[in-house]
Amino acid sequence: MTLRLKSKLTLLFTLLCSLAAMPVAQAATRDFPTDLVGLNFSGAGFAPHVLPGKPGTNYFFPDAGHYRRWAAKGIRVIRFPVIWERLQPTLGQPLDPAYAKLIDQTLDNAKRYRMSVILDLHNYMRYRGQIIGSAAVPYPAYADVLRRIAQRWHEHPALAAYDIMNEPHDAVEQWPVAAQHGIDAVREVDRARPLLIEGNGWSSSYLWPRYNAKLLGLKDPADNLIYSAHVYFDNDGGGKYLKKDMTDFDPDVGIRRVEPFITWLKQHGKRGHIGEFGVPDNDPRWLAAMDRLLARLRQECIPAMYWAAGPNWGDYPLAIEPVKGKPRPQWKVLQKYVKPADCQTLGPR
Repeated sequence: MTLRLKSKLTLLFTLLCSLAAMPVAQAATRDFPTDLVGLNFSGAGFAPHVLPGKPGTNYFFPDAGHYRRWAAKGIRVIRFPVIWERLQPTLGQPLDPAYAKLIDQTLDNAKRYRMSVILDLHNYMRYRGQIIGSAAVPYPAYADVLRRIAQRWHEHPALAAYDIMNEPHDAVEQWPVAAQHGIDAVREVDRARPLLIEGNGWSSSYLWPRYNAKLLGLKDPADNLIYSAHVYFDNDGGGKYLKKDMTDFDPDVGIRRVEPFITWLKQHGKRGHIGEFGVPDNDPRWLAAMDRLLARLRQECIPAMYWAAGPNWGDYPLAIEPVKGKPRPQWKVLQKYVKPADCQTLGPR
């Protein structure tokens, strides 16, 4: 072997070694849909106190007809709550095959009707009543389930984003630590899709600045975090609407509730999203307030997901599903905002 040939082979070997050491290329970053109104398709999380529960009895997955009907009305994005205890009955162990298969069908139905799904772990920062970060539910256990979720569904074309925890509460110290574990776990598998980060204080938009300063320290190697708040108009902002006296009703209540969140986003240069909002169908003043809220969110290009659509809500006053083919009153307002806006990216502007 000549010295020149030996030198070339050495160079080639070095180049091949360098290529082998390079990380596998990641899929291109996915933009979050800019549709300004979407729906929560709830049902899979019903009766969380009945575990594991029976599909079709204790909890319900929307059939293909729900996707077809709402897609025909212009809805393209849904948030889909699932329950950790049903998805992973034992911490650190594989996902339950039956429940996971139903989620497969959910994503397949969405794909069929050209809809996108935000997969929401709807657990309030807890597993079987124990807070994440406790001895019973250590942070790595939470990371494990999110890693498995990403491994199972990250290649599905209907998956729009991961909402890594619904409405954390009473966990001001634990939630930022848990959220970072969750971010790191998903990013081991999926660096393309956005991660929705909800806030302490039940993700209340009104209380957001009070409880969530530490979320500003979260690190995402994909730089694709979106902060997601919830907005309800009743006295405590919890969405139960128990008070019936409307004497002092403020039609701008929704705007007042959301402004602290919008201000926080602007101050810190962050993108925002409203994961839940909803009003009862029993008084037109609620509808007027919702109209004003949606107009304000449109100004800022902040999408919002109505609570709730999906099967078996019965006479629940916030439900948006038609009754005997007749649209609920809330839809008359919502449909005004379904049409595409001039938003190219998520806000606030």
